[in-house]
Amino acid sequence: MSDSEAWPALPLEAWQDTYDTLHMWTQIVGKIRKTLTPLINHWWNVTLYVTARGLTTSPIPSAARTFEIHFDFIDHKLDILTSDGLTKQIALAPKSVAQFYRELMESLHALDIDVKIHATPDEVGNPIPFAEDVTHKSYDPDSAHTFWRILVTVDTVFKEFRARFIGKCSPVHFFWGSFDLAVTRFSGRPAPERPGADPITREAYSHEVISAGFWPGSGETKGPAFYAYASPEPPGYKTARVQPEAAFYHSEMSEFFLMYDDVRRAESPKTILLDFLESTYAAAADLAKWDRAALERG
Repeated sequence: MSDSEAWPALPLEAWQDTYDTLHMWTQIVGKIRKTLTPLINHWWNVTLYVTARGLTTSPIPSAARTFEIHFDFIDHKLDILTSDGLTKQIALAPKSVAQFYRELMESLHALDIDVKIHATPDEVGNPIPFAEDVTHKSYDPDSAHTFWRILVTVDTVFKEFRARFIGKCSPVHFFWGSFDLAVTRFSGRPAPERPGADPITREAYSHEVISAGFWPGSGETKGPAFYAYASPEPPGYKTARVQPEAAFYHSEMSEFFLMYDDVRRAESPKTILLDFLESTYAAAADLAKWDRAALERG
Protein backbone atom coordinates (compact mmCIF):
# COMPACT_ATOMS: atom_id res chain seq x y z
CA MET A 1 0.00 0.00 0.00
CA SER A 2 1.35 3.44 -0.93
CA ASP A 3 1.71 6.30 1.57
CA SER A 4 -1.11 8.15 -0.20
CA GLU A 5 -3.43 5.22 0.51
CA ALA A 6 -2.21 4.66 4.08
CA TRP A 7 -2.17 8.39 4.89
CA PRO A 8 -5.06 9.86 2.85
CA ALA A 9 -6.18 13.48 3.00
CA LEU A 10 -9.19 14.28 5.19
CA PRO A 11 -9.93 18.02 5.24
CA LEU A 12 -12.15 18.82 8.20
CA GLU A 13 -14.57 20.96 6.19
CA ALA A 14 -15.10 18.15 3.69
CA TRP A 15 -16.65 15.80 6.23
CA GLN A 16 -17.69 17.97 9.21
CA ASP A 17 -21.36 16.93 9.04
CA THR A 18 -20.52 13.22 8.82
CA TYR A 19 -17.97 13.64 11.61
CA ASP A 20 -20.55 15.27 13.88
CA THR A 21 -23.11 12.52 13.24
CA LEU A 22 -20.62 9.69 13.62
CA HIS A 23 -19.39 11.25 16.85
CA MET A 24 -22.89 10.93 18.28
CA TRP A 25 -23.30 7.36 17.01
CA THR A 26 -20.04 6.28 18.66
CA GLN A 27 -21.13 7.96 21.89
CA ILE A 28 -24.30 5.87 21.96
CA VAL A 29 -22.35 2.65 21.43
CA GLY A 30 -19.66 3.69 23.91
CA LYS A 31 -22.21 4.50 26.58
CA ILE A 32 -23.67 1.01 26.22
CA ARG A 33 -20.24 -0.43 26.96
CA LYS A 34 -19.71 2.01 29.84
CA THR A 35 -23.03 1.07 31.44
CA LEU A 36 -22.54 -2.69 31.31
CA THR A 37 -18.84 -3.06 32.16
CA PRO A 38 -17.07 -2.67 35.51
CA LEU A 39 -14.92 0.41 35.93
CA ILE A 40 -11.30 -0.13 34.93
CA ASN A 41 -8.65 2.38 35.96
CA HIS A 42 -8.75 5.66 34.03
CA TRP A 43 -12.02 4.66 32.28
CA TRP A 44 -10.31 2.08 30.08
CA ASN A 45 -13.53 0.04 30.18
CA VAL A 46 -15.46 2.56 28.05
CA THR A 47 -13.28 2.83 24.95
CA LEU A 48 -13.56 1.43 21.42
CA TYR A 49 -10.80 -0.30 19.45
CA VAL A 50 -9.66 -0.15 15.83
CA THR A 51 -10.30 -3.32 13.81
CA ALA A 52 -9.60 -4.55 10.28
CA ARG A 53 -13.04 -3.20 9.28
CA GLY A 54 -13.85 -0.36 11.67
CA LEU A 55 -14.29 0.05 15.41
CA THR A 56 -15.44 -2.41 18.07
CA THR A 57 -16.53 -2.41 21.69
CA SER A 58 -14.84 -5.79 22.36
CA PRO A 59 -16.99 -8.26 24.39
CA ILE A 60 -19.53 -6.70 26.76
CA PRO A 61 -21.09 -8.82 29.55
CA SER A 62 -24.86 -9.34 29.53
CA ALA A 63 -26.16 -11.78 32.14
CA ALA A 64 -24.63 -15.19 31.32
CA ARG A 65 -23.41 -14.21 27.86
CA THR A 66 -21.49 -11.49 26.07
CA PHE A 67 -22.06 -9.38 22.99
CA GLU A 68 -20.04 -7.04 20.79
CA ILE A 69 -20.96 -4.05 18.66
CA HIS A 70 -18.88 -3.43 15.53
CA PHE A 71 -18.81 -0.42 13.24
CA ASP A 72 -17.95 -1.72 9.75
CA PHE A 73 -16.65 1.11 7.56
CA ILE A 74 -16.07 -1.15 4.56
CA ASP A 75 -19.62 -2.46 4.10
CA HIS A 76 -21.06 0.42 6.16
CA LYS A 77 -23.09 -1.45 8.72
CA LEU A 78 -23.27 -1.83 12.48
CA ASP A 79 -23.14 -5.46 13.61
CA ILE A 80 -24.33 -6.71 16.99
CA LEU A 81 -22.97 -10.20 17.73
CA THR A 82 -23.82 -12.34 20.77
CA SER A 83 -21.89 -15.23 22.28
CA ASP A 84 -24.87 -17.54 21.68
CA GLY A 85 -24.77 -16.95 17.93
CA LEU A 86 -27.48 -14.31 17.49
CA THR A 87 -26.89 -11.25 15.32
CA LYS A 88 -28.52 -7.98 14.35
CA GLN A 89 -27.43 -5.48 11.73
CA ILE A 90 -28.09 -1.77 11.22
CA ALA A 91 -27.18 0.09 8.03
CA LEU A 92 -24.74 2.99 8.32
CA ALA A 93 -26.38 5.51 6.03
CA PRO A 94 -27.72 9.06 6.18
CA LYS A 95 -30.09 9.03 9.15
CA SER A 96 -30.62 11.12 12.24
CA VAL A 97 -29.05 10.34 15.58
CA ALA A 98 -32.57 9.83 16.92
CA GLN A 99 -33.25 7.14 14.31
CA PHE A 100 -29.90 5.42 14.89
CA TYR A 101 -30.51 5.43 18.65
CA ARG A 102 -33.98 3.96 18.22
CA GLU A 103 -32.81 1.26 15.80
CA LEU A 104 -29.91 0.25 18.03
CA MET A 105 -31.99 0.05 21.22
CA GLU A 106 -34.72 -1.93 19.43
CA SER A 107 -32.11 -4.33 18.06
CA LEU A 108 -30.61 -4.87 21.51
CA HIS A 109 -34.06 -5.47 22.98
CA ALA A 110 -34.76 -8.05 20.26
CA LEU A 111 -31.60 -9.85 21.40
CA ASP A 112 -32.81 -9.80 25.04
CA ILE A 113 -30.25 -7.14 25.95
CA ASP A 114 -31.91 -4.33 27.82
CA VAL A 115 -29.72 -1.43 28.85
CA LYS A 116 -30.53 2.11 29.94
CA ILE A 117 -27.80 4.63 29.23
CA HIS A 118 -27.32 8.28 30.06
CA ALA A 119 -28.79 9.23 26.70
CA THR A 120 -27.22 12.67 26.27
CA PRO A 121 -23.80 13.21 24.65
CA ASP A 122 -20.73 14.19 26.65
CA GLU A 123 -17.86 16.57 25.90
CA VAL A 124 -19.74 18.60 23.27
CA GLY A 125 -21.26 22.05 23.34
CA ASN A 126 -25.06 22.33 23.39
CA PRO A 127 -25.71 18.59 23.77
CA ILE A 128 -28.96 17.25 22.31
CA PRO A 129 -30.49 14.10 23.87
CA PHE A 130 -30.03 11.23 21.44
CA ALA A 131 -33.75 10.49 21.18
CA GLU A 132 -34.39 14.10 20.14
CA ASP A 133 -31.42 14.71 17.84
CA VAL A 134 -32.66 15.15 14.28
CA THR A 135 -30.00 17.81 13.61
CA HIS A 136 -27.12 15.41 13.01
CA LYS A 137 -28.14 13.14 10.15
CA SER A 138 -25.26 13.03 7.64
CA TYR A 139 -23.23 10.01 6.62
CA ASP A 140 -20.85 10.07 3.69
CA PRO A 141 -19.45 6.53 3.35
CA ASP A 142 -16.27 7.66 1.58
CA SER A 143 -15.42 10.08 4.39
CA ALA A 144 -16.16 7.51 7.09
CA HIS A 145 -13.99 4.97 5.28
CA THR A 146 -11.14 7.48 4.90
CA PHE A 147 -11.25 8.35 8.60
CA TRP A 148 -11.12 4.65 9.50
CA ARG A 149 -8.25 4.10 7.01
CA ILE A 150 -6.26 6.78 8.87
CA LEU A 151 -7.10 5.18 12.22
CA VAL A 152 -5.74 1.83 10.98
CA THR A 153 -2.41 3.41 10.04
CA VAL A 154 -2.12 5.51 13.19
CA ASP A 155 -3.15 2.59 15.40
CA THR A 156 -0.24 0.56 13.99
CA VAL A 157 2.31 3.32 14.65
CA PHE A 158 0.94 4.00 18.14
CA LYS A 159 1.24 0.30 19.00
CA GLU A 160 4.89 0.31 17.94
CA PHE A 161 5.45 3.33 20.17
CA ARG A 162 3.60 1.62 23.02
CA ALA A 163 5.75 -1.50 22.70
CA ARG A 164 8.88 0.46 23.61
CA PHE A 165 7.54 1.13 27.12
CA ILE A 166 7.49 -1.57 29.81
CA GLY A 167 5.87 0.46 32.57
CA LYS A 168 2.12 0.84 32.97
CA CYS A 169 0.62 1.92 29.65
CA SER A 170 -2.89 2.12 28.28
CA PRO A 171 -4.02 0.15 25.26
CA VAL A 172 -4.22 2.12 22.04
CA HIS A 173 -7.90 2.97 22.25
CA PHE A 174 -10.57 5.27 20.86
CA PHE A 175 -12.32 7.65 23.26
CA TRP A 176 -15.80 8.39 21.92
CA GLY A 177 -16.28 11.42 24.15
CA SER A 178 -13.44 13.40 22.62
CA PHE A 179 -13.44 11.31 19.40
CA ASP A 180 -9.72 10.60 19.44
CA LEU A 181 -7.33 7.66 19.32
CA ALA A 182 -4.94 7.77 22.26
CA VAL A 183 -2.14 5.96 24.09
CA THR A 184 -1.01 6.96 27.57
CA ARG A 185 2.15 6.14 29.54
CA PHE A 186 2.34 6.30 33.36
CA SER A 187 5.22 7.01 35.72
CA GLY A 188 3.64 4.86 38.45
CA ARG A 189 3.35 7.82 40.82
CA PRO A 190 0.05 9.32 42.02
CA ALA A 191 -0.75 12.79 40.71
CA PRO A 192 -2.02 15.70 42.79
CA GLU A 193 -5.75 16.13 42.36
CA ARG A 194 -6.74 18.83 39.92
CA PRO A 195 -8.59 21.72 41.59
CA GLY A 196 -12.33 21.41 40.98
CA ALA A 197 -11.97 18.09 39.14
CA ASP A 198 -15.19 16.20 38.44
CA PRO A 199 -15.33 12.42 39.07
CA ILE A 200 -14.47 11.59 35.45
CA THR A 201 -11.39 13.82 35.41
CA ARG A 202 -10.38 12.71 38.90
CA GLU A 203 -10.32 9.06 37.77
CA ALA A 204 -8.67 9.79 34.42
CA TYR A 205 -5.78 11.77 35.93
CA SER A 206 -5.29 10.05 39.28
CA HIS A 207 -1.67 9.26 38.32
CA GLU A 208 1.07 11.04 36.39
CA VAL A 209 0.69 10.57 32.65
CA ILE A 210 2.29 11.43 29.35
CA SER A 211 -0.29 10.96 26.63
CA ALA A 212 -0.40 11.18 22.84
CA GLY A 213 -3.20 10.88 20.36
CA PHE A 214 -4.78 11.59 17.00
CA TRP A 215 -7.82 13.84 16.61
CA PRO A 216 -9.76 14.90 13.47
CA GLY A 217 -9.89 18.50 14.69
CA SER A 218 -12.50 20.99 15.83
CA GLY A 219 -12.83 24.64 16.79
CA GLU A 220 -9.53 26.46 16.34
CA THR A 221 -7.86 23.28 15.11
CA LYS A 222 -8.93 23.38 11.47
CA GLY A 223 -7.83 19.90 10.50
CA PRO A 224 -6.70 16.52 11.82
CA ALA A 225 -3.76 16.62 14.19
CA PHE A 226 -1.56 14.62 16.52
CA TYR A 227 -1.20 15.84 20.08
CA ALA A 228 0.97 15.15 23.13
CA TYR A 229 0.74 16.38 26.70
CA ALA A 230 1.85 15.66 30.24
CA SER A 231 -0.36 15.79 33.32
CA PRO A 232 0.69 17.32 35.57
CA GLU A 233 2.78 19.37 33.17
CA PRO A 234 6.35 19.80 34.46
CA PRO A 235 7.92 23.27 34.43
CA GLY A 236 9.73 23.96 31.19
CA TYR A 237 7.71 21.55 29.07
CA LYS A 238 6.01 24.19 26.94
CA THR A 239 9.37 25.53 25.78
CA ALA A 240 10.99 22.13 25.25
CA ARG A 241 12.53 21.41 21.86
CA VAL A 242 10.64 18.59 20.15
CA GLN A 243 10.62 17.05 16.69
CA PRO A 244 9.82 17.63 13.89
CA GLU A 245 10.16 21.36 13.28
CA ALA A 246 6.50 21.58 12.30
CA ALA A 247 5.39 20.64 15.83
CA PHE A 248 4.23 23.48 18.07
CA TYR A 249 2.96 24.07 21.60
CA HIS A 250 -0.64 25.28 21.92
CA SER A 251 -0.68 27.46 25.05
CA GLU A 252 -4.47 27.44 25.49
CA MET A 253 -4.77 23.66 25.27
CA SER A 254 -1.41 22.99 27.01
CA GLU A 255 -0.45 20.41 24.40
CA PHE A 256 2.06 19.96 21.63
CA PHE A 257 0.46 19.59 18.19
CA LEU A 258 1.65 18.23 14.88
CA MET A 259 -0.79 18.63 12.03
CA TYR A 260 -1.70 15.43 10.22
CA ASP A 261 -1.10 17.03 6.82
CA ASP A 262 2.53 17.74 7.79
CA VAL A 263 2.93 14.06 8.59
CA ARG A 264 1.26 12.59 5.52
CA ARG A 265 3.21 14.87 3.17
CA ALA A 266 6.55 13.90 4.70
CA GLU A 267 8.99 11.63 2.89
CA SER A 268 8.51 9.08 5.69
CA PRO A 269 5.25 9.78 7.60
CA LYS A 270 5.87 6.96 10.10
CA THR A 271 9.34 8.26 10.98
CA ILE A 272 8.09 11.82 11.46
CA LEU A 273 5.24 10.65 13.68
CA LEU A 274 7.49 8.45 15.82
CA ASP A 275 9.91 11.38 16.17
CA PHE A 276 7.04 13.48 17.51
CA LEU A 277 5.85 10.79 19.91
CA GLU A 278 9.32 10.03 21.24
CA SER A 279 10.55 13.60 21.56
CA THR A 280 7.46 14.93 23.34
CA TYR A 281 7.54 11.95 25.70
CA ALA A 282 11.27 12.26 26.40
CA ALA A 283 11.02 15.97 27.11
CA ALA A 284 8.17 15.47 29.60
CA ALA A 285 9.70 12.39 31.23
CA ASP A 286 13.06 14.07 31.76
CA LEU A 287 11.55 17.27 33.13
CA ALA A 288 9.25 15.33 35.46
CA LYS A 289 12.13 13.07 36.54
CA TRP A 290 10.52 9.78 35.56
CA ASP A 291 12.67 6.68 36.17
CA ARG A 292 13.14 6.09 32.45
CA ALA A 293 15.65 3.27 32.86
CA ALA A 294 13.04 1.24 34.73
CA LEU A 295 10.12 2.17 32.47
CA GLU A 296 11.55 1.81 28.97
CA ARG A 297 12.71 -1.17 26.96
CA GLY A 298 16.48 -1.00 26.58
